[in-house]
Order: sequence, then C-alpha cells, then structure tokens
Amino acid sequence: MKNNVCWMMLLIAMAMSCTHAAAQDTVPGDLDGDMVVSETELCASVLAYLDGSARHLSMNDLREAAHIHIHYPRTIICADGRELTAYKPIEHIIALSDPQADAIRVLGAEDRVTGVSSGIAAETMLLPVMCTKSVVGTSAKPDPEAILALKPDIVITYRTWNIGLEEKIEPDVMVVRLDFTDPGNLTDDMRKLGYLLEKEDRAEEFIEWHNGYMSMIINRTESIPNTDKPRVYLELYPDIWRYKTFGRDSTGDRQCTLAGGTNIARDLFEGSPALDPEWVVAQNPDVIIQIVTSKLPSGYDFDDSSGMRMVRDDLMLRPELAGVSAVKNERVYVVASDIRCGVQQVVSMAYFAKWFHPDIFWDINPEIIQQEYLERFQRIDFDALEHGVFVYPEME
Repeated sequence: MKNNVCWMMLLIAMAMSCTHAAAQDTVPGDLDGDMVVSETELCASVLAYLDGSARHLSMNDLREAAHIHIHYPRTIICADGRELTAYKPIEHIIALSDPQADAIRVLGAEDRVTGVSSGIAAETMLLPVMCTKSVVGTSAKPDPEAILALKPDIVITYRTWNIGLEEKIEPDVMVVRLDFTDPGNLTDDMRKLGYLLEKEDRAEEFIEWHNGYMSMIINRTESIPNTDKPRVYLELYPDIWRYKTFGRDSTGDRQCTLAGGTNIARDLFEGSPALDPEWVVAQNPDVIIQIVTSKLPSGYDFDDSSGMRMVRDDLMLRPELAGVSAVKNERVYVVASDIRCGVQQVVSMAYFAKWFHPDIFWDINPEIIQQEYLERFQRIDFDALEHGVFVYPEME
C-alpha cells in the first residue's frame, strides 16, 4: 500500500508539471511517455486538477485524457500488412485519392480533412468540402514538404502507390494504406477506417447497405453455369491506349466474375496486360466494357456524353473487331471511372450484371442504387437520374 501511495504521489507531481496544451506528438494524461493513458495516470491527472495547482491539465485536456483512456490505443492492419496504432483521436487527415476521400465522406469525417491531392481538388460536385482544401501534389506524386507543413495526423493512400512516403514523413505523420478498390476487401477497409476514426456506426451502416446489394448480385450469379456466362473483354482506359485490359486477380477481373461474366484475359497475366488485337478477335467476346479515365469528360461534373460516345464509336469502327460478337450485337458499353471502383463500385457491378444477364436482373436499376448511395452516404443534392455521365449507352 505504501508503495502504491508513493507511486500515486509521484504521478501527481508529474501531472502538476504538465503544460496546459499537449504537444502534437504527445497524449494528454500520459505521464510516463508510453503514449497510453492508464487508469493510474488518469487518476493522478484528476487529483492534480482538483488540487488547484497552476500547472495541470485543463478541463478540456482532462476530458480528452479520459476519452483516450477508454477508447485508445486503436490498432489496425493496413492493406500492405503493416500494423498501425493511433494513441489519440485523429483530427487532421490528408487524402490522396478519390476512393479514400469518398470513404471519409461516407463516414462523415470530411471536416477533418486538411489537405488533398489535385485530383480530389477537381471533384467539385461529389466532394464539395474536400475540394476546397490545400493541395499537396498529385495522388501519385505528393509533396512531402507540403504534407508536413499542414501537420496532419495521418495521410491515407493506396497500398502500392507512393512507395517510400513513410521514410519521408513518419514518425511526424502516419501513412495509412487502405485501397477501397477490391470488392473482396472493401468492407474490411471501411471497417478499419471507421474504427480508426471512431466512426464504427457509420461504417457498419454502409457495410450493411453495400452487402445487401452485393449479396443480391452474387446470389443470382453464383448458380449460373459457366457455359451461360458471357465472355467479356474489359478494355482499360481506351481514351489513353488500346487493348490494355484487366488480368487475373485484378479488381476488374473480380468485379466481372462476381457480376456473372468470364474475363477473357484472366488466365493470361496478373495486373493490367496489353493484348494483341488478333488475340482479342480470336476470343470473340460476347460483351465489351470500356473503362475510361477521369480525364475524359464523364462522371458527376458533366452532363454531355459525347466524349464517352466517341470512345465507343472508335471501338465499334475498328476494322479488326467488325466480326466480333459484341460489336455485331452492339453489346459494347463505356463506364466512367467515378463509379467503377471505390466505395460506390456496387453501382458499376449492378450495371455489369444487368448487361451480362438482362433477363435475370430485369428488376435491378443501377441508377436507383446510385441515388440511394448519394442521398444516404454522400449527403449531396444530386439527381443521378437527370445529371452526370456514368455509362454509355445510357439505360432506357
């Protein structure tokens, strides 16, 4: 008992010597420097406050210390396998890519974003708050000095992008790598970010909604015999190059498979291989889906579909594809990158499923799913049935 009293008195003395405001790399109420507020440390801080000393935690810091004691530390495993731990609430975020920015907005944490990439800054319709924040470079080449100048708690980016960023900004800023692109990992990524930002309820609400539509699609497609699944050629970014596609285990490959199609290139390579046009012709795909980049006028900020129409017309007029089933039957579709991946990818998968199996998915309206997403999770005034260019040809 005597030792406990002595230890408590020592902690009280340490608490009384604390400055009023905690430094950026410190945790209010942490008296021994381990970044954790133990019960003993919290009690010592409370007693120091009640003692009335001029040098103690303020009431606000004391409340924060109590909150941290109850809810922290919080640890997640990033998409690259690294273990990251937050020892106090994350208040300042830099988002480098659209999928991460969309996820932050779904969680209702956009007010914490202090910096963004130039790509996010251009998303004036879908990201009206974040687009006004300071730009720290592009999503592929962020400026470490610009990031550090904003003093964020975390930077969130893709698993395989900006390799080496950790060495340039940690330990001052924690690099969180979560993709939000793979249909197999999307809900896990959302749950991790929700936990890290103390937005678990919002994360679970989104996951329940997302899984509801995903289950409906998968439950209908998993029983379809392979012989009845259309052979699909997925053309990646035809506004930049031709005959680039999605290989095995890519996000496009998995989306195609879950929606009830067979990716003609899935057994060739992993990643995004380039194809020989003659090989594509020999495969004679039943359906062709072209995914365009955000550089082509499309998505939420445009109502004119002429750019996407030109991309489709270009493919339809390629002489080598004239005899391909998809071209002859006009089953060629163009999809905007805004809906192809990220937290709203269930919208594009609904389109895929409807294009692949119109008889099975006659009752599914991707536009209604998209409108639900916008109203419920993005909370913006946007009528997806009247505005935006997301697919071409548009649904009748």
